[in-house]
Amino acid sequence: MKSLFVSLLVFASTASAHYTFPELIVGSQKTGLWSYVRKTTNYQSNGPATDVSSNAIRCYELSPGTGSKTYTVSAGDTVGFTAAASISHPGPLQFYLAKVPAGKTADTWDGSGNVWFKIYSQGATFSSGKMTWQSSGKQQVTVPLPKSLPSGEYLLRVEHIALHSASGANGAQFYISCAQLKVENGGNGNPGPLVSFPGAYKPSDPGIQLNIYYPVPTSYTPPGPAVWSG
Repeated sequence: MKSLFVSLLVFASTASAHYTFPELIVGSQKTGLWSYVRKTTNYQSNGPATDVSSNAIRCYELSPGTGSKTYTVSAGDTVGFTAAASISHPGPLQFYLAKVPAGKTADTWDGSGNVWFKIYSQGATFSSGKMTWQSSGKQQVTVPLPKSLPSGEYLLRVEHIALHSASGANGAQFYISCAQLKVENGGNGNPGPLVSFPGAYKPSDPGIQLNIYYPVPTSYTPPGPAVWSG
């Protein structure tokens, strides 16, 4: 009976709609679909990326830039993305930044190399034998930019990892978008640790390959580096 119950849970979760992160939010302002966010490969299908060794795990984009504009913000501003239609699978939410190298611009740079640092990570909470995800059902997700973030152009990467079918290899589903920002009024922080995409994750990472239904985990650590708090 337990295995049947778990199978039904997985089926019900899998049957739910997929999602995208198509729109940058700055403060309370929505900036338009795919205007400052690079159009992702799944902009029509809403399907996920699943191979952490592929370049798609970086920004899941059609091509670098894909005609998106760059939005000017200040260090300390709250930024984020809309979720279309909503985050419908269980899993962690994370935000990364990558500073555009000198001589390049956010609208053409591909984000390669050890350049990404994490600024936010939201895992699970545990109570009465249940594992709960705060991002579930959200239609928009935001994060404050660190006030000590140096000025310059950046890629802002949102990542939601759906874990409803993650008990097998390559079962986790990654929903990813990258927005293009120009940060002004920055500080003198030294962001890190720096990682690359692909490279930061392995398929067997315990935050990527696990069964969240039975037995219900009692702890969870999202994959990737520690959060840089600034």
